[in-house]
Amino acid sequence: MADLWLTSGPDPRDGEQPVGEKATYADYLRIYRHTLVLKCEGLSAEQLATRSVLPSTMSLLGLVRHLASVEQFWFAQVGLGLEEPQPFRDAEVADLDFVGAEPTDACVTEAFDRWRAEVSRAEEWFAQVPESDLGRELVIRRRGGEVVTIRDLLVHMIEEYARHCGHADLLREAIDGRTGQ
Repeated sequence: MADLWLTSGPDPRDGEQPVGEKATYADYLRIYRHTLVLKCEGLSAEQLATRSVLPSTMSLLGLVRHLASVEQFWFAQVGLGLEEPQPFRDAEVADLDFVGAEPTDACVTEAFDRWRAEVSRAEEWFAQVPESDLGRELVIRRRGGEVVTIRDLLVHMIEEYARHCGHADLLREAIDGRTGQ
């Protein structure tokens, strides 16, 4: 069992069963966000920046940077309507979130600090959304005025984390053999 994530004690992702649609979305996001942290826990900067297989640029650190950018886009730009540049993005460098993931403590700190800040801002925004507003439409200015509901935004974010936590499972297993929950 030493290769499993949690070999003793309660799973920190466990909690009370959510009641209602809004609470369910929030709980799924909480669980996936915590899972990402668990997949990265205890690794060095070099291990976090280890890429999967060539030619892929994917790494655990790249996933953290990517998800910070995704959080910022969907919650700050679309949800809050803010006009600010996405972190770890550059028009000149494709996939900067991944290719810029360097095996340094400074890069790891920057990525996790930004990701945590974006998650916090997203959670604060969503806490203020009444459950009755989940069908409210939001405009995606960057996509020519495309419209998405708050509900769709949340389901998309859950899907985004689910997919990337699957990637994180494989990346972590390749680094040290740990698999799990």
